[in-house]
Amino acid sequence: MSPAFNLYGCTLIVLAEWKPPVYDNRRGIVLVTATTRRNSPNNLDSKIHHNNLLNNILAKIEGNNAKADDAIMLDQDGYLSETNATNIFVVKKGRVLTPHADYCLPGITRATVIDLVVKEQLTLEERRISLSEVHTADEVWTTGTMGELSPVVKVDGRIIGNGEVGPVTRRLQAAYKKLTEQSGVPIPTYLKT
Repeated sequence: MSPAFNLYGCTLIVLAEWKPPVYDNRRGIVLVTATTRRNSPNNLDSKIHHNNLLNNILAKIEGNNAKADDAIMLDQDGYLSETNATNIFVVKKGRVLTPHADYCLPGITRATVIDLVVKEQLTLEERRISLSEVHTADEVWTTGTMGELSPVVKVDGRIIGNGEVGPVTRRLQAAYKKLTEQSGVPIPTYLKT
């Protein structure tokens, strides 16, 4: 367990594998709230992109057991943090809300979507978000490399908005698609084997 025993430097493992988005970004996904909490930065700072994601794995197992696509994780005070695999955004009364990156990885896709929210001249608030605000949201979506911008249509059995992908989500999905087409690096076409 001692870094002093490391004679040759760090070992970095990179898996350069591309997959299509793993979530249904046209019809939306379903989330449940996990009882497993997101690690506090006092114990294991999520801003360090480490491989110790046991809490996230336990939350994902809870989501799987509930037949949901993913699980929402709360911070130690019971506020929204992220899902087990992605960052999360909420639309409420025309405002786009997202948790401070205290208990979540401030991901690249999250940062890109935050920039797009500003460019689209929408109001953005980074703040504490209660679970009841999620349950009563007009729209919810998640962001991440493996899902891009994924609309959420149900949380904890409650329909979000009208149960369909909302207009703000569609607008930002279109802006994200345009941005990646213009500035992204083309990748090979995904072929099923």
